[in-house]
Amino acid sequence: MTSQDNIKNTIKNFILAEFLPGEDPNLLEDSTQLVTGGILDSLATLRLVSFLQDQFGLEIEPYEMTTDHMDTLTAITDLVQSKL
Repeated sequence: MTSQDNIKNTIKNFILAEFLPGEDPNLLEDSTQLVTGGILDSLATLRLVSFLQDQFGLEIEPYEMTTDHMDTLTAITDLVQSKL
């Protein structure tokens, strides 16, 4: 099973590469608000969900694509972890 730190690092690296190119990786913290902070819009969230499903071999339901599950690295990691 993939460790929580590995999951979080994989997600963080994807977000940095796809949505924050050139930004200081240290500025993307576990509690950084991605959706409500304007980093991820609806299309970016769909790209992230598609990546998560492909990367970790899981299914994320439409009702899970909310700020409750997608707004921070911690929330996204917890969602992925709960489905492994």
